Amino acid sequence: MNTEQFIDMLSAKGISLSPQQLQQYETYYSTLVEWNEKMNLTAITDKPEVYLKHFYDSITAAFYFDFKQPIHICDVGAGAGFPSLPIKIAFPELHVTIVDSLNKRIGFLEHLSKQLGLKNVQFVHDRAETFGQKKEHREAYDVVTARAVARLSVLSELCLPLVKVGGTFVAMKGASAKEELDAGKKAIAVLGGKLDQSYSFTLPQEESERNILIIKKEKSTPKKYPRKPGTPNKTPIE
Repeated sequence: MNTEQFIDMLSAKGISLSPQQLQQYETYYSTLVEWNEKMNLTAITDKPEVYLKHFYDSITAAFYFDFKQPIHICDVGAGAGFPSLPIKIAFPELHVTIVDSLNKRIGFLEHLSKQLGLKNVQFVHDRAETFGQKKEHREAYDVVTARAVARLSVLSELCLPLVKVGGTFVAMKGASAKEELDAGKKAIAVLGGKLDQSYSFTLPQEESERNILIIKKEKSTPKKYPRKPGTPNKTPIE
């Protein structure tokens, strides 16, 4: 996906980018590639691939959920900043908190944020399990996002405790979404959520399946969740 295709395909979805925003994506790309030489951030470094599989793919969440409002997002396990930072560039009013368990990645994100001139962003080095038990973060966010972090039964336990009652968990999934949803229904319900909508589409050019799951938080998450680090992955709620 070249820059013109990126602009045109977003424009077709009602997302228009200023020259400054386009420059931010360019800076994001060059910073990602530069830092990737000294630490493992992504296996994808070819520019058209980064624009398609990282930037455009991240922003697809905004085709199905309204990020135009100045809401507070928490992105769990964002790695090199996906999906929240490409969304933040497109919708600058957003407040974004990223939690990631690897301190080196947090260092990259802090540097990147300065390079991009981003405001209202916060980067926290923590495990999602302990982060979700902290009073100042628990049930504090309008929206929690996650992209390809873990299967849905596990991911729900990491993300739903952070969502305000009445808020939304936006899970970005690949082709296994339906099976994951079937296996994760109990976990979603136990944690206070309910599937509101699921959207399936193919990523342009490479034609791979993508799914966006919109999960509403209907009631408070029981205090025991999330459990200790590693436990959700070893023994998911099923």
